[in-house]
Amino acid sequence: MENPESVHYTASGDDEGKRLDVLLAAVLGVSRSRISALARKRLIAGPGGKALKPSHVVTCGETFTLPRPDPVPRGNTLDPQEIPLDIVFEDEHLLVVNKPAGMVVHPAPGHRDGTLANALAAHFRRGMDSRLDPLRPGIVHRLDKDTSGLLMVAKTFDAHEQLAAQIRNRSASRIYLALCLGHWAAQEGAIEAALDRSRRDRKKMAVDTKGRVAITNYRVIESYRATELVEVSLRTGRTHQIRVHFAHSGHPVLGDPSYGGRSSALKGLDPRSRGPMQQALAILPRQALHAARLVFAHPASGEKLDFSAPLPQDFQRVLELLRRDSGMDGAAEPEA
Repeated sequence: MENPESVHYTASGDDEGKRLDVLLAAVLGVSRSRISALARKRLIAGPGGKALKPSHVVTCGETFTLPRPDPVPRGNTLDPQEIPLDIVFEDEHLLVVNKPAGMVVHPAPGHRDGTLANALAAHFRRGMDSRLDPLRPGIVHRLDKDTSGLLMVAKTFDAHEQLAAQIRNRSASRIYLALCLGHWAAQEGAIEAALDRSRRDRKKMAVDTKGRVAITNYRVIESYRATELVEVSLRTGRTHQIRVHFAHSGHPVLGDPSYGGRSSALKGLDPRSRGPMQQALAILPRQALHAARLVFAHPASGEKLDFSAPLPQDFQRVLELLRRDSGMDGAAEPEA
């Protein structure tokens, strides 16, 4: 049964060129088939009130109006699980969570429980805004399973809409710390390379001129014998964006098993650094990537909020190891 409340969505520059059903399914957290069903009933209106097809190609600035679909088919539920959460901030509108590496954000094939979504379902058990998608309770953006750090979570539908808009229009800042292989030629810069699904492995992303625009800013914070610590900020938010952009630039994220951060870590190393690098890979069985800082406007008051999360223990141990190897004992933990 469809909710009679109407949804209005205006396409941003990042939405340009997408199919209508793909875009609206992602925005509303429902399946493409549900969006297609609404389109077949001529219930999705575009500019001038024209009924649009699911295959309509989106142009920046277009506004779409449609009835709000029930986000979850009957019988499709999320199991609340009492999983400890590292809550950095919480009020009646939102919470900010420091996600550990190894935790999946929401259920997916092979990860049906133990996710952040399961933990949030338990946290919200006493009452969640019924308009939020119960399969992705309040989740505004995501991090890869083995990336640690900060995530914003909405507690109301209005907060979710407002926070998601800040992600789309890039007014929210997401700042990461990454350890990468090699040394950048420039101490800071931007990587602009379109991304799409890899044609060889659909679980991975790849640079593709026919893909979606992706822009990553970086700034080198510390340099070691064979690696560098880099501050990274996103101007777009594509799947695996930092990991693919860094690998494409010849500086894979240390420890990244999918994009060369392990396989190429020992190649061409100075013999003095080979042992420390092997130790680093043993300590950190994942990509050295941490969402260290979130800056955004409070969805109700508009107040600027700025949160930071310290590096997880394994990341910090690797930094200490690399600093010792480079004669930098005593360096303080970096701030994003």
